[in-house]
Amino acid sequence: MTQANSAAKTAVAPPDHSKANKAIGRRNLLNGLIFIAPNFIGFLVLILIPVIQLFYIGFSKWSAFGDPVFNGLTNWRRLSHDSNFTASFINTIVYSVVHIPLTLAIAFALAVLLNTQLKGRAFFRTVAFFPYITSIVAAAQVWNMLFDAKSGVINQIIKIFTGGWAPAWMGSTKWAMVAVIIVATWREVGYFMILILAGLQTIPGELYEAASIDGANGWQQFWKITVPCMRPTLFFVLVTLTIQSFKILDLTLVMTNGGPGTSTLMLAQYVYNVAFTRSDFGYSGTVSLVLFALCMIVTLIQFWYNNKKEK
Repeated sequence: MTQANSAAKTAVAPPDHSKANKAIGRRNLLNGLIFIAPNFIGFLVLILIPVIQLFYIGFSKWSAFGDPVFNGLTNWRRLSHDSNFTASFINTIVYSVVHIPLTLAIAFALAVLLNTQLKGRAFFRTVAFFPYITSIVAAAQVWNMLFDAKSGVINQIIKIFTGGWAPAWMGSTKWAMVAVIIVATWREVGYFMILILAGLQTIPGELYEAASIDGANGWQQFWKITVPCMRPTLFFVLVTLTIQSFKILDLTLVMTNGGPGTSTLMLAQYVYNVAFTRSDFGYSGTVSLVLFALCMIVTLIQFWYNNKKEK
């Protein structure tokens, strides 16, 4: 009888799948590692290792020939007496303070507009995004012709309303930065519009229907539904836009080359000039660390503020 009970218990005992589950887990882990390996290797080789090396180069004297020679705080003391660095730092801050909210506001407005049942909205979305994929060299040259003080179309239109006065744009230390901001906003607003538009399309339509039934008008729906639901997307756009604004290089390099004087010289371009014009890679590394610290501090502040608002 006892043997029969033991046999019955053995017969109904559940099978042991622990080994099979462990094998599946190892296989899934291996597949995941293989999947992320190309991106991780690229990040390690092209970004992480150079950034780590930069922290040593920024405290060294190096002209790209031979090995970097550690010189302590010498490069950092040079920053306090470098008028070009001061000008580029101020220009980068001014550009970012104006460009970031302007681009974000226009991109948000366009996204909201093109998220409605507007006739031909697919065409207008394409038109808005097209500048972002346009060659920056070609776009800068065309805008330089448009901003030409004597024969440019923009000044010809302005003179009609001002009685003959028009800004010198690229030839003026006051107006060159304005021209750069206009072109940068024109070029980048379409890309961020697409990101915001994708976020808008994730908001459930039932929320707007319920708000309409409760008597909320369009403006109330925008502030009580659209803006709160778009907070994660807007935060991502803001961080991305901030980093892009701080490291602007290609547009000013082609459009103004930092001029007139140093009126549009940015930190990223100054790093480029010091490294490849003066061959002073050690000092350019120091300026790069300043730019890195600026991006890091502003980004951390944005994360802190966003987390505070979410709580």
